[in-house]
This record gives sequence, C-alpha cells and structure tokens, in this order.
Amino acid sequence: MRLTATQRAMHNTIAAIATAHGVSSISIVRVSGEGALEIAHKISHLQHIIPRHAHLTSLYTVNQELIDRAIMIYFAPPQSFTGEAIVEFQCHGGLIVAQEVLDTVTAYGARLAQPGEFSKRAFLNGKIDLTEAEAISKLIEAKSTDAAKILARQMKGELKTFVDESREALLRSLAYSEVMIDYAEEDIPDDILQSIATQLDALTLQIERIVDASHRRRGLIEGFRVAIIGKPNVGKSSLLNALLSYERAIVSDIAGTTRDTIEEQVRIGSHIIRLIDTAGIRDSDDTIEKIGIERSIASVADADVVIALFDSSRAFDNEDQKILSLIEALKDTYVLVGLNKSDLKNVLDKRLFDGFETVEMSAKKSFVGLSQKLEKLFDSIGEGEELMLISARQIEAVTRAKEAIVEAKQPLFHGELEFFSYHLQEAVKALSSISKPYDSEEILDKMFGEFCLGK
Repeated sequence: MRLTATQRAMHNTIAAIATAHGVSSISIVRVSGEGALEIAHKISHLQHIIPRHAHLTSLYTVNQELIDRAIMIYFAPPQSFTGEAIVEFQCHGGLIVAQEVLDTVTAYGARLAQPGEFSKRAFLNGKIDLTEAEAISKLIEAKSTDAAKILARQMKGELKTFVDESREALLRSLAYSEVMIDYAEEDIPDDILQSIATQLDALTLQIERIVDASHRRRGLIEGFRVAIIGKPNVGKSSLLNALLSYERAIVSDIAGTTRDTIEEQVRIGSHIIRLIDTAGIRDSDDTIEKIGIERSIASVADADVVIALFDSSRAFDNEDQKILSLIEALKDTYVLVGLNKSDLKNVLDKRLFDGFETVEMSAKKSFVGLSQKLEKLFDSIGEGEELMLISARQIEAVTRAKEAIVEAKQPLFHGELEFFSYHLQEAVKALSSISKPYDSEEILDKMFGEFCLGK
C-alpha cells in the first residue's frame, strides 16, 4: 500500500520523552519532523504558533480530553537541533502526564524515536559532526566537573579543529608527493623531503600525546575505578563505609567476611568515582572465598587507582607480602599505600613502601586525609587544556592514522612516492572518520544507538 505525502511526513516524524523517567516538576516531550507543527496545532488547538515563542496552552487527547496545561515551543527548520521542525511540550512531570502526551502525539501519526535518533538526524542534516554528537552523549554521563569542561570544548569544535588542521597538513604533504610523481624525471630537493618528514614526525608525536592523555584521563568521563585491597581484617570494609558515609559493607573480626567485590559510587570533591571493596587476599581452602579473591585480583588489574591497606599495628607477614608484590607489578596504575590503625602503636617497617605514596589513617579518625589525597589526585589528572579523545572509536581512528603515517616514512626516503601517497591517503581517511560521515549506515545506527532516548 502506497502512503500519501501526509502519511509519509507523519511516519518520518519522531517523538520521545527527553527527560529522565520518574517524578519531577517538569517533563519534556520532543517531536521532530515534517509533521511536528501539524501535531502541535491538533494537540494544542492553537491556530497561530510563533517560532521560538513559549506558548502557555492546554493540551488535549485525540478524544479532546484535557491532558495538562503546559508550555509548548516550536522551532522552525532549519533553526533547530535536528535541522527539522521541532516541537517541545514542557508538561508537568510524573509517571503519567508525559506518557499521555507522547501517546497522543503517536496517535496523530508520529512514531517513537529510536535511541539517539534526534542526534543522528542533526548529524545527517549537517547541524553537528560526529565529534559534537559524541560529546553530547558523553556530557550526559560525565562523572566530574573537569569532564563537563572538556566535553563542552569538544561540543564547540575543539576536536574538529584538530582533525581539520591535521588533515590539511597531510593533504599538503600528499600534494607535494603527487607533484613529485608527475615530475619524476626531475631531481627532488632534499629539503622538501626533510620538511615533509619533520611535519609527519610532529603530527605523530602530537597524536601519541593525545592518546596517552586520553587513556590517563578517561576516568574523568566514565568515573575513576578505585579498588581497595589488603589482607583480611585490615580495614577495607570500614574504609568503604567511611567514604560512603553509611554501613554498606559488613564489618567483622572474622577473616573472610567479605567474599565478593562490592562496588558503589561516591563523590570525592567534584568527581564521581566507582569505589570497589575487595575480598581479603590470602591463601584459602574455601571455594567461595577463593572465587572472591580471584575477583579481587581482577579488580586491581582494571582499576585506575589502587588503595593498598596495611595494618601498621601488626608486623609485616606473608599475606602483606602478597599485597606488596601485587602493587609492585602494577605499571600504569596509581597506587596509594594506606597505613591503617595509626591510632595504635606502630610496629610496621615503613621503609618497605619506599617508592609509594603513603598516608596514615584510622577508623577512629574517619580516615581523614585519604579523601583529600584522592581529590587532589583526581584534580591533577583533570588539569590542563590538552585535547582529549572521549571514545574508543576516536582513539582507534587516530591510532590508525598514526600507524599509516609511520608506514609512509620509509617509502618517502626511498623515493617510492606512490607507496608514500597510499599510506598518507589511509591516514587522511582515518582522521576524517572522526568527524566526517561514514559510508556505512549500519555503523551510524550502531554509534547513535548508544545514545539515550530523546537525544
């Protein structure tokens, strides 16, 4: 059955609740597409709707029953987020009203939006590029003030500028190469080859710095993973409870009380961290406890920060040595050694921890000092204006570009300019994929499908 023009317009009109599910003062229902304005007229009974004007109006169902008294705003194309006609209904929050507005909108012909479909339309209509789209998605999930600042800069085009400038530099080198291929019978001045190599070296170093910084600072956006490790009865669960400000973990003198990892979110300064209390690491014949210990060791490997607790009131033993060996094997993980029970007589040789940052702490003093050290650490990671890549896709793209640039250098100095040009074109393609359209619709669907509804 062939659809009429009106039916096609309505089918291409999407709608979703753009605010979080639950009870709130305001909920927003967003509608985008050719049929948005027509739906606005029907649901509001208004004859004249002025673009970018907040209309206080009653909203009605298809059976002309009153839903709510709400604010309605119309954004005319192309001056809207998606580049299409958009209508937003700002109704009273709750579990019922917004859903009733959405049901009415779909009854008039709109369809429910897929996750990320609003942002996908904005991208396809040239309102945003992929770097801005990803920044929008990550900003919603940001776990720190520093992350919000980084993402705000990317939404303003910081990463796009880097991609454009890097791409332009590669294209200039590619242009030199193509000219030299055309005039192969002429001698190529050495200074031109050296100039190209110098530019490529500089870009390679810049990409390496950006990738390293992005890995190091990923916790700003995702939330730093902080694992608390130590032998049984060293005070791990007490520390977790103190940082959370409530009794989350059972505290007991019985060794092996915590048999599994416990993960909770807590705010440290302006950062939301993922705090992980692990099972005490020791030799055990208990099957369940052994599984917990294996998970503890795995948590250490995945952590951004490890707090290794030692009981300063007890002599160093074999179980402590296992913890020390574990943290000594860590390379890219920040380790903070906590000397617990500092209110008791110290019998632990602190020289064992030379090379590690240490902090004395006590449950009786509510672990004062540890939170401050963690806050200072996270703030230092967030310092600086260095560009940051915010997704695995972006990191993979610049890494592929760097590898292609490195592969291009050898044929450059051997005069094999066709191979040099090939590798440089691959680098340009890899960089362009960060902000330019993909050829594959399936890839776009996968990326935008990770967005939340209504965005």
